[in-house]
Amino acid sequence: MIGDFRVAIPARYGSSRLPGKPLLSLGDRCVLQHVYERAAASGAGEVVIATDDQRIRSVAEGFGASVCMTRSDHASGTERLAEASRLLDWPEDAVVVNLQGDEPLTPPALLRQVAQALMAQPEASMASLCTPITEAGEMHDPHVVKVVRDAQDFALYFSRAPIPWERDALGMETDPSHGQCFRHLGIYGYRVGYLRSLATAAPSPLEQAERLEQLRALWHGARIHVPTAIERPGPGIDTADDLTAVRARLG
Repeated sequence: MIGDFRVAIPARYGSSRLPGKPLLSLGDRCVLQHVYERAAASGAGEVVIATDDQRIRSVAEGFGASVCMTRSDHASGTERLAEASRLLDWPEDAVVVNLQGDEPLTPPALLRQVAQALMAQPEASMASLCTPITEAGEMHDPHVVKVVRDAQDFALYFSRAPIPWERDALGMETDPSHGQCFRHLGIYGYRVGYLRSLATAAPSPLEQAERLEQLRALWHGARIHVPTAIERPGPGIDTADDLTAVRARLG
């Protein structure tokens, strides 16, 4: 099964909180090169960086990456990857994993896991991953996206709110120690045909309220398989403080 999937890395230069983020340094390499090397180590048959920025293209090609130049007017990474899939003429039944360009500490094994999870579930349109939540603080943090799953690990709902909510919880604290609280990880596997249709589907009210694009898929009836990750990933980079923390972690 190794090599039976692709990894696409959407990367844009503009970022309101950290401009030029993909090209910022982490040791002797930039953020994007770390991400690319994690993807290349996953066993994927193809790894491509999708961008609209010539600076990113130049740096990426300099460290040996394949680059697909896309339009600059995409509202999301999903739209960017859908365009890349057409430009690269990927078949509709191909499996592609979306790895964000600001996740330099993603274990390569997780990219394989999400691809294999999708391939093992013919009824799934998408796959993703989650990890157990063990602290109440995470449950109440709106930046931590929670997922509730059914008995076969298909997503029932994603939210920034603390779900599931214990009816008999005291005050405003819900105790995640019962083992039913999971944090969603932003790694997605798609079949290419579904990726293209999702990118053109109308946004849903739930998606707009929660600012979670995966709710568009659920709204339109897709099934998303979300097994528990076999490893816990390191933090991503959204802010300057995150960059400092990852630099310290990498030594």
